[in-house]
Amino acid sequence: MFRLTRVAGVALSLLAATALAQMPSIALTASFHRIEAEVAADQASRMEGLMHRKSLAPNQGMLFVFPRPDRYCMWMRNTFLPLSVAFLDDEGKILNIEDMKPQTEDNHCAGAPARFALEMNRGWFADKGIKPGQRIGGLEKSPRPQ
Repeated sequence: MFRLTRVAGVALSLLAATALAQMPSIALTASFHRIEAEVAADQASRMEGLMHRKSLAPNQGMLFVFPRPDRYCMWMRNTFLPLSVAFLDDEGKILNIEDMKPQTEDNHCAGAPARFALEMNRGWFADKGIKPGQRIGGLEKSPRPQ
């Protein structure tokens, strides 16, 4: 029984790793800082987000691409990492930045209609001096939302 459970666990880990490896990524910029962002452009990947992750590299994040501007909200269900999220308009201008606590269901919402959300390690934006009103570059390379 132990052997079967262990094999199933390994198989699930490999499937999860394969799914993550298939998620597209793009290079973004915030001021002169480079960001490597995985892109969640379809409903399934937007719902999964950074759930179940144990770590995130210092300049790594996740870009959520929404089908149309709206006042989207994010939460941290099954997310183990403390994160900050920047909500962005169509042009990449940061509307607002919210700090989020791990494993909570508190809503963190865009202050105005947003087209994108960029999640980074908590405090990343503040540590780099990135504030609302500044732009994130490279969004034109993101996949179209599905």
